[in-house]
Amino acid sequence: MKMISVEKLTKKFGNMSAVNEVSFDVEEGAIFGFLGPNGAGKTTIINILCTLLAPTSGKAFINGFDCDRESSRVRQAIGIVFQDSSLDKDLTARENLTFHAYLYNVEKSVRKQRIDDALRFVDLFDRADDMVRKFSGGMKRRLEVARGLIHRPRVLFLDEPTLGLDPQSRANLWEFITTLPKQHKVTIFMTTHYMEEAEVCDKIAIIDKGKIIASGTPSELKKTVGGDVIYLRTNDNKKAMEDIRNLFELDVSEKDGEIFISTVRGDACIPALIREIGESVLSVRMQRPTLNDVFLRLTGKEIRDVEGPGHDDIKSMVRSYRSRHDRD
Repeated sequence: MKMISVEKLTKKFGNMSAVNEVSFDVEEGAIFGFLGPNGAGKTTIINILCTLLAPTSGKAFINGFDCDRESSRVRQAIGIVFQDSSLDKDLTARENLTFHAYLYNVEKSVRKQRIDDALRFVDLFDRADDMVRKFSGGMKRRLEVARGLIHRPRVLFLDEPTLGLDPQSRANLWEFITTLPKQHKVTIFMTTHYMEEAEVCDKIAIIDKGKIIASGTPSELKKTVGGDVIYLRTNDNKKAMEDIRNLFELDVSEKDGEIFISTVRGDACIPALIREIGESVLSVRMQRPTLNDVFLRLTGKEIRDVEGPGHDDIKSMVRSYRSRHDRD
């Protein structure tokens, strides 16, 4: 079942098209990653899906409801964890959740149980009556996830959910997030600048200049890079790039003083490169394609200049999640 359906969505601001005939679907129970550089149009699309903006043309549906014409029904079907904290720091954890339950007309007969269940799920039940101002950044994020689940949404929007968190808090939060589809029957729609986090997604869409330029599973997208990526530093990058293009007919690019080359068999290509241009080579390394390589190739820029904190912790969590996911 399609939980989110976007059909030829367009949004113009004056003569500028922020979003240009974008179409994509998100299946029920999936973790969907929505990635793009700043100004690509992803915030505009998210605002339309969350009923904060009306489209110029096209349609967007959540749980079968039209985001423009049935905004009240859509809002009942979604939960949102904003990039910036929106908790009331002068209330306790329980009071924050209770206030949210009132806003969404959660029935009194089930309100307390839902709040208790949500607090237990994010491991904050023992801190339920503590003021939020005393919480760490990771605890606040977990509480925001709990708040987003109180009214039993069908879709949970996570906008940069781990931004600013320390490595352990990031890894712990993702342990919670990856259990949501099964435990709470919720579809996850997430944005992130940490590409290693996007590895947990069942499907990813990359948007640039108002259009979807690629979509697929992480493994499908990485295959588009063309295999391995070789990185070279030489004493004359311009000449080395010309030689590589002429001798090997390979696609060559440069960033931050380093040449990078996509090739099917990096282990076979490196010896040939060294034979031909070895005198100018200062360093060489090879890595399997990553989502950041995909993003760089498609958009011409990295989603973040450096990897986020806790990269190894998140990679370990991703491997664990993928292992469980494959067994299931």
